[in-house]
Amino acid sequence: MTKRFIAGAVCPRCGEMDRLVSFQENGKTVRECVACGFTEALVANVSPDELKTRVNQFEEPTEQEEVSVVKLLDPQDLSKK
Repeated sequence: MTKRFIAGAVCPRCGEMDRLVSFQENGKTVRECVACGFTEALVANVSPDELKTRVNQFEEPTEQEEVSVVKLLDPQDLSKK
């Protein structure tokens, strides 16, 4: 049985941070506080949905943007005139 600390987790009973460990017991995921002894069996091993960010959100293009042509001028040609 390998116990792993859960970084940044706060114990719901004593409020201590970085004191919770997670491990498997009888096919269930259990988390336990090493400071106060709080134990909780997690009911479902469901991974949470991915957070919506600007990187993983795709908007459908609504209208075609108008394209404008840019003409580049040579500065030496301007000085000769």
